[in-house]
Amino acid sequence: MSAVNGILHDYQHVVESTTLIQGSSGVFDVVVDGEMLYSKKETGRHAEEGEVARLFEEKYGEGVTKYAHD
Repeated sequence: MSAVNGILHDYQHVVESTTLIQGSSGVFDVVVDGEMLYSKKETGRHAEEGEVARLFEEKYGEGVTKYAHD
């Protein structure tokens, strides 16, 4: 869940919903609007700390102000 937490930390005001689908065999995919953002199978490794949030920001963050935290 830390991958989702990273995205929601900065973009909670524009993310409509998140869904966690539990699986087996060590599958870890992050899909946004039907498009693969990160796949453990494709990279051969688990995402590094902050990597999924960075990929999200690169792909979807342009022109979107990050959520203001206190």
